[in-house]
Amino acid sequence: MTHDTPGFWRSADTAAILVRAVANGNAAVTANKKPVSGSMETFKALTADARRFRCESTCGAGMPIIASIARIHRSGDGIRKMAGALSGTLGYVMSGLEAGTSFSAVVKDAKAQGFTEPDPRDDLSGMDVARKALICARMTGSNIELVEVKVESLYPKEFGPEHMSVDEFMAALPRLDKGVKSKIQMAASKGEVLRYAAVVENGSCSVGLVSVSKESPLGRLSGTDNLFQLDSECYSPNPLVIQGRGAGTEATASGVLADLLELCDTMPASGAAAVRCTENECISKAFFPFTT
Repeated sequence: MTHDTPGFWRSADTAAILVRAVANGNAAVTANKKPVSGSMETFKALTADARRFRCESTCGAGMPIIASIARIHRSGDGIRKMAGALSGTLGYVMSGLEAGTSFSAVVKDAKAQGFTEPDPRDDLSGMDVARKALICARMTGSNIELVEVKVESLYPKEFGPEHMSVDEFMAALPRLDKGVKSKIQMAASKGEVLRYAAVVENGSCSVGLVSVSKESPLGRLSGTDNLFQLDSECYSPNPLVIQGRGAGTEATASGVLADLLELCDTMPASGAAAVRCTENECISKAFFPFTT
């Protein structure tokens, strides 16, 4: 089976394909969040042998978020809290709100510029950020399922796809402006700003609006950049902060390629002698796991 096999990339059961690849002794790399944020059973099957699986680009494209979490966790440095703005779309929306633009106007602008999905509710629901936060939490050993993540949507249920078309949703957005503006003003009254962030702390995981100091790493963030910060025994009181481009074809491809090349160095060789596979061999095994 290769990449041009009919239905290969369109399979509804990508997780099963990846699990099968790893179980058969192949290496696998993915930028798809759903298999890694699915059931804990699937997550454990994929990550049981770190020498055979990588998923760096599921969180922040090419940003070394997962690698940093894994290294710190394995070192024994106790991770106390992780937080981050892990959506360029929502970062753009928050920056627009901070500048005084209404919620409806900034969402319409983001959609017009191609920053949102065709249906902006895919971004505004917070589920994409929830999956990223869940993956980060699981990398520290937390056995959390997606249904346990507390998710704050930026639109009410009656604005959902089952009640409104995309066009109807866009037309109804001004009805949300007053409520969002009041939250912005409340944060400003404390000298703070609103950010849509993921927070992993004390075994729990949540995503939603948070009010933060303007001088904090999250508070200084603007535009579509992603930002991740980690507080631990070593990284305290100053957290580890990673900021940069967290989406896009080039950045994601860079992260996937880095994972592939890293697996070239870490994959266990068969036989008595450990022979390092070539980069092309490693890439072949990762992309086409059923050809050998």
